[in-house]
Amino acid sequence: MTMPWTSDQPIVQCTDIQKSYGTFDVLKGVSLSVKKGEVVCIIGPSGSGKSTLIRCINALVPITSGSILVEGIEVANPKLDKLALRRKVGMVFQQYNLFPHKTALQNVMMAPIHVLGQDKHEVEGRARALLAKVRLAGKENAYPGELSGGQQQRVAIARSLAMRPDIMLFDEVTAALDPETVKEVLVTIRELSEEGMTCMLVTHEMNFARDVADHIYFTDRGVIVEHGPPATFFTSARDERTRRFLSQVL
Repeated sequence: MTMPWTSDQPIVQCTDIQKSYGTFDVLKGVSLSVKKGEVVCIIGPSGSGKSTLIRCINALVPITSGSILVEGIEVANPKLDKLALRRKVGMVFQQYNLFPHKTALQNVMMAPIHVLGQDKHEVEGRARALLAKVRLAGKENAYPGELSGGQQQRVAIARSLAMRPDIMLFDEVTAALDPETVKEVLVTIRELSEEGMTCMLVTHEMNFARDVADHIYFTDRGVIVEHGPPATFFTSARDERTRRFLSQVL
């Protein structure tokens, strides 16, 4: 099912999302909305449902009940065209998931050519531009094993951007990186947000969230406990669970 969608409506609308594995409830009625061009950061303790939430948005995890609309596409529709959805929604994971036997350039080119059937020469030009965009010009012919963790993660970002998505999801993309390489990945995400890309990030990088987010959501035990703009969220949290979490991570 697809609903009529215009750019003045939320690009993502989650309504009462519930996700259970047997008797274990991971998400217990989560609702949120994201506007086009907005940067939303989802924070919270491990096991609070953050990663499950954004994986549901990309249909990697089916929801138990509720509704997720992405540009009017109902993600929970059993007849969902997942390819159509993933042309709109790019996702970058904690692990880079690059093909080790393919160069950086080949990794970025694969999906547009093999999934979308686009012209190889046109895709190559775009892939080279994307690698330059994430400051990897000159690394086109390098294999993943020849790149640092931060460089591999930036290849993964370029690979997602090659599908020309309208929204990017980032799931703890700096968690596996050495501290010195975290910044280069965060700079790339910041630049995307400044160019108007809609971004949803699950992150433990509180200073980054404070700087780039338009809205912060704090989750705990499968529910959204509190949310708001960074200016008030980090200084005037109302819920004791939020204040306790922030006191441990700031």
